[in-house]
This record gives sequence, C-alpha cells and structure tokens, in this order.
Amino acid sequence: MRYVAAYLLAVLGGKAAPAASDVEKILSSVGIEADAEKLKKVISELSGKSVEELIEQGRAAPAAAAAPEAKKEEEAKKEESESDDEDMGFGLFD
Repeated sequence: MRYVAAYLLAVLGGKAAPAASDVEKILSSVGIEADAEKLKKVISELSGKSVEELIEQGRAAPAAAAAPEAKKEEEAKKEESESDDEDMGFGLFD
C-alpha cells in the first residue's frame, strides 16, 4: 500500500509516469527502505495507466464485490426468520 501511496504522491507532484527512483525518493523521505521487488511490481502494474481511471475502477470494485455478499446475507436473514416462526411443539403459556 505504501508503494501505491508514494506513486500517487509522485503523480500529484507532477510526474505523469513516476519512475522507481521517484517512488524510492518519496519513501526514503519518511524513513522507509523500498523493497526492489515490490516496487518493480507496482511500477509495472501502474505504468501506462491513468491514475484517474484506476481510482474509478477502485471505487466500482467494492460495490461490485459487496452486491453478492449483501444478497447472501439477506438470504441468510430470511432463512433465520423463517426458522424462528416454526412451532416448537409447545406453547409459552401451556
């Protein structure tokens, strides 16, 4: 996450396509030593992509992932309420 954050800071600072050295410089300014492999992966995944488009995709992703989960929870609640209504074979005041 810190690599992506540093990448975004570099973009906000005016770099359209930050290089690994730009991200390293930002991370080292706050005392973080960059892992070359992780940094390389972040740079390769984000290079050539618009930050605005990535943010829009990120906003849509949780909503899309939450929709099936919400449906499952709703079905579980419905099943639970149905089981609560079942007669247990005795009355409360018998």
